Amino acid sequence: MLSRQADLISIGEEEIEALEIGAAILGTGGGGNPYIGKLRALQVLREGRKMRVLPLQALPDDAKVVSLGGIGAPLISHERIKEGREGLRCVRALEQRLGIKVDAIACEEIGGQNAMEPLIVAALADLPVVDCDGMGRAFPEMQMTTFSIYGHRSTPSVMCDLHGNVVIFDHAASELWHERLARACVISQGGASTLASAPMQGVFVKRFGIPDSYSRAIALGRAVRNAQARNEDPVAAICDFENGQLVFTGKISDVKRELRGGFVAGEAAIEGFDDHEGDVANIIIQNENLVFQRNGETEVIVPDLIVILDIDTGEAITTEMLRYGQRISVLALPCHPLLRTPEALAVVGPAGFGLGNLNYLPLEDAVADRQRVLEDAGK
Repeated sequence: MLSRQADLISIGEEEIEALEIGAAILGTGGGGNPYIGKLRALQVLREGRKMRVLPLQALPDDAKVVSLGGIGAPLISHERIKEGREGLRCVRALEQRLGIKVDAIACEEIGGQNAMEPLIVAALADLPVVDCDGMGRAFPEMQMTTFSIYGHRSTPSVMCDLHGNVVIFDHAASELWHERLARACVISQGGASTLASAPMQGVFVKRFGIPDSYSRAIALGRAVRNAQARNEDPVAAICDFENGQLVFTGKISDVKRELRGGFVAGEAAIEGFDDHEGDVANIIIQNENLVFQRNGETEVIVPDLIVILDIDTGEAITTEMLRYGQRISVLALPCHPLLRTPEALAVVGPAGFGLGNLNYLPLEDAVADRQRVLEDAGK
């Protein structure tokens, strides 16, 4: 028996509504459109399926846990709705290939629609979802999970699309090669698919998963909704909840983006107002927001989180929804310590995105440096 029923946390419509907001914030602009994911999750609930989250420490050491999520460009997942059972086909094909029975589902990334996908698949398979994920945010590439960084080999894996195609990656020479092969495949499948990785042991997941991802995202969404209901500042509520920093307020003056190698790549330019009047900023994008620069100087960089919010509602704006003229707040949130080790920074730090000319500076240090600059300028 996987766990006692008392260990399981039931997920209903209220939790899904809150998760939509929280996962969009943690998604740093990526992970797929959370609104579409919410609609799909609500449909599954209304069909009578049960969604349950298992606390990380309640996971048995010998449990077989499969992580899964969407792969491809967020723009495609927004424009082309899923068939609905791609993830379930992935799990069943993986079970058949390995001759096993999966005990639980894990989330590859808690950001955006990819927070919903494991819940949907687990409900269809009558399995629980573990309260953790492999990123604590969203990243564009599959080898950028803590699972892969700390030793898990993701193959054999299975990718399924809405056409009914089932592709098995039997063996990849490395996690980076797995990403490259899967990315080439997803392009041929139209730019967006679902992928399930080789099972992990529960003891490994408990050590290297980012803990409490679902409970955190749901609580964050509730904090935003409560602030909205009380006519309080939702941006301030997010900063308080996440120990984050408001780094910029302004209007989007330009957005450039293109599909490049299975990703959405581009840049958003922002003209400051209020306390940031006269400043200009830009955010470099690869599915997610990677780098925040003010007046040409880098201030926040991956793996710390850069979040673009609607200035009035405090709700996140994903990269595919950025438009000229939007009034926004830019927040910076600290990433989990598992993403700040030397082995993690080699994969999810600036060099992992071809930004080797930039150095990672932890958010706390970057904020202190910015404060010293302001004090020296007499502001």
